[in-house]
Amino acid sequence: MNTEHRYGFETLAIHAGNEPDPTTGSVVPPIYATSTYKQDGVGGLRNGYEYSRSANPTRTALEECLAAIEAGNRGFAFASGLAAEDTLIRSLCVPGDHVVFPDDAYGGTFRLFSKVLGNWGVEMTPAAVTHPDAIRAAIQPGKTKVVWLETPTNPLLNVADIAIVAQIAHDAGALLVVDNTFASPYLQQPLELGADVVVHSTTKYMGGHSDVVGGALIVRDAELAEKIAFHQNAIGAVAGPFDSWLVLRGIKTLGVRMDRHSDNAEKVVEFLQRHNSVSQVLYPGIDGHPGHETAAKQMKRYGGIVSFRVTGGEKHALDICNKAEVFTLGESLGGVESLIEHPGKMTHASVAGTPLEVPADLIRLSVGIETVDDLLLDLDRALS
Repeated sequence: MNTEHRYGFETLAIHAGNEPDPTTGSVVPPIYATSTYKQDGVGGLRNGYEYSRSANPTRTALEECLAAIEAGNRGFAFASGLAAEDTLIRSLCVPGDHVVFPDDAYGGTFRLFSKVLGNWGVEMTPAAVTHPDAIRAAIQPGKTKVVWLETPTNPLLNVADIAIVAQIAHDAGALLVVDNTFASPYLQQPLELGADVVVHSTTKYMGGHSDVVGGALIVRDAELAEKIAFHQNAIGAVAGPFDSWLVLRGIKTLGVRMDRHSDNAEKVVEFLQRHNSVSQVLYPGIDGHPGHETAAKQMKRYGGIVSFRVTGGEKHALDICNKAEVFTLGESLGGVESLIEHPGKMTHASVAGTPLEVPADLIRLSVGIETVDDLLLDLDRALS
């Protein structure tokens, strides 16, 4: 593509990294199911390819697309979101370093930091992402190498001001990492707001069809990109060619899907706010949400994730999850189908008994792109 012109998001999502195949003219990138490549003489790599852990043309296409839609210069595709996170921290930190971590974060990320990276010697201090002073206070001068954000957070949908936190991190000599999975690049672009690294579970909205597991990192800085590239190859938790192809296919419809996810979520929120079995609705698009003004400033729309608390406690929440039909009871999020889950017993069971423990009466919805009236009827039946 002509790099002198800045194309719109949907154009980049469809075309970046998707050059027609030079041999056949195929408009869809091939799946290069190969582990190795013929060399043109010893050390004579054809277009830089020697072994598919180091690089694969299908993965390259995805990585170019990821960089383009996140307004970055370099993208990296991994076997899962957690593989991306682990590789990133090992690229940025050594034993004895310190990370400021959200006090409301995905349970798998917390488990990685507390049970794996903690044993490796990386220390972690939780802080409220909504309070810049709390983040500033958690920083250990000279020791903190990373400030980690999710925004919106999982599952309480708290919102951090990315630009403000970026300044706090940089003033302390640290890098700001933003997990942008909930928003997707269509709704929010952290690199444009001052972040140094964007993290994605491409399993979610990027793939969009609940048929692939993957992760991604996107950066602008060339030196940082080289560090990540070295560790990606050395650690080896890369995305395979078919998984890369599935994510690349999913990204092509990301914009239109996110608009429908957001449309449906807004109507679900309106319904839940009126229901007498619901004690609280958590969604950044609500005027009274504490992060609404920040979200309105840095997000295009508010996304497809809705969390809410119910009046009947944990048992009531579990009953609702079990009664839903169109909303499928299951972990994960971001697919075209709607999902319902109980974070305390499912995705966030690993944070039970920690400062990140979530309320027992909390339900999280991943609102899909089905006919919205069917979703509302299903929730009404389940809540009743």
